[in-house]
Amino acid sequence: MRNAMIAILALSAAAAVTVASPTPAAAYDYPYCAQGTSVGVPGECAYTSYAQCMAAASGRLLYCSVNPRAALNQAPPRRGRVYRDY
Repeated sequence: MRNAMIAILALSAAAAVTVASPTPAAAYDYPYCAQGTSVGVPGECAYTSYAQCMAAASGRLLYCSVNPRAALNQAPPRRGRVYRDY
């Protein structure tokens, strides 16, 4: 009887952990990028406003501009092999 109770408790705990696990984060393209020679292309695209981007770029020899991917609303490039019909 005691083994059955321990088994039920273990299964309940496993089910609770499975249900409560976080969902994967969705990709989001922020509208502004800090760009310059010290960061790659298209830059640090992690800013929701122009003022926030300018504050982060201050003193770092960076400038802010619109994120091209967010402006054009394009999906990120697909990785892997591309098969074309010729």
